[in-house]
Amino acid sequence: MTALADPPPIVLASGSPRRRELLASLGVGFEVDVPDVDETRSPGEDAAAMVLRLARAKATAVADRRRAAAPSPLVIAADTTVVVDGEVLEKPRDVDEATAFVARLAGRVHEVHTGHALRLGELEVAAVRTTQVRFRPLDPDEVRAYAATGEGLDKAGGYAIQGRGAALVDGIEGCYGTVVGLSLPWLVVAARRLGVRLA
Repeated sequence: MTALADPPPIVLASGSPRRRELLASLGVGFEVDVPDVDETRSPGEDAAAMVLRLARAKATAVADRRRAAAPSPLVIAADTTVVVDGEVLEKPRDVDEATAFVARLAGRVHEVHTGHALRLGELEVAAVRTTQVRFRPLDPDEVRAYAATGEGLDKAGGYAIQGRGAALVDGIEGCYGTVVGLSLPWLVVAARRLGVRLA
C-alpha cells in the first residue's frame, strides 16, 4: 500500500510498560488505551491461536471505541504466552507458582508466542511470532531467589528477559522483542502494509 500522506495517530492497546518501552524506542509518538478483554483461554485452544485471538480482540475493542475519531488511528495490540512440553505457562498466580515455572524452564528450551494485531479503520494485519528461548541450568536456590524478586509475577512464564531474568537465559532463536511482548521488525513491516511508516 502507498504510504498515507498524513500519518494517523498511533494507539497502543496495552497497559504493559514493556510494550510501551519497545514502541517508544522507534521514536514515534503514541497514546495508550487499555482494552477490557477477557483473557481466559478457551477449552482446547492452543497457545498460538490464543495469543492471536486475544491480540485481535484487543485491537478491535480499542478501534471500536475510537470509531468516530478522524482520522482513524493505527491501533497496535499484542498478547504473549510461554509454552513448554505443550503446556501453556501464563502469568503465575503467586511466588510459589512463579518458582514452579522457573524450575520447569531451567536448563531447557521453551517457546514464547506473541500474537500481534494492527487495526486501521476496517483494515487489519495480524500474525503470531514465535521465539525459542533456552534457559541455563539453575540450582534450586537460584530458582527460589529469582522468583522471590517478584519480577516475573505479571509475566507469562514467570520471568522477564529484559530484567534480572536475562541472567537465566542462555540463548534465544528468533526475535528478542517477541519474548518481551512486541516484535518491532514485524510491527514495522506490517504497518507499512497499511501505509504507515514507523521506522
